[in-house]
Amino acid sequence: MLSSLSKRTVIMTGSNHQNMKLAETFKGEIDRMGGQATIIDVVALDLPLYTPITEKKNRPAVLADIAKTCDEAGQFVVLTPEYNGGVAPALTNLIAWLSRNESADFRQLFNGKSAAIGSASGGGGMHALVSLRIQLSYLGLNVVGREIVVNSSKPLNVDSVAVVVKTLCQ
Repeated sequence: MLSSLSKRTVIMTGSNHQNMKLAETFKGEIDRMGGQATIIDVVALDLPLYTPITEKKNRPAVLADIAKTCDEAGQFVVLTPEYNGGVAPALTNLIAWLSRNESADFRQLFNGKSAAIGSASGGGGMHALVSLRIQLSYLGLNVVGREIVVNSSKPLNVDSVAVVVKTLCQ
């Protein structure tokens, strides 16, 4: 059973294929343990590319709801495929938009909270996770040590998801 302080989890997925399936597995495990999880399909948001000019001219209205959801979260699960050795562009773009919130502190939505990371990718996935760990740590998230990797030579171990969720919510 999860502690009452850690019940709300935001799951962000940088693709809506294998990483969405992984997100649903995480959500199922969080629900099973008595928590609450919200999945954000970053690709479906279809956000414009963040630039300072775009921010001034065309800040998407949906960001206010996502920022509120992130602000109220106790922890995060962030999932990404590996794109050319890095994080999915749509996920990095959402993180850029969220770090440009109304607060003077770009870390406001994430600072001091926990995060788990994972990748479902045709290739390895590990390069993307190294980069993602650095990026999320910079935003103030405490990224748990164990990560989930699913690829063509490594199928998902559902028991590992349970261990990561338990660690995340301690």
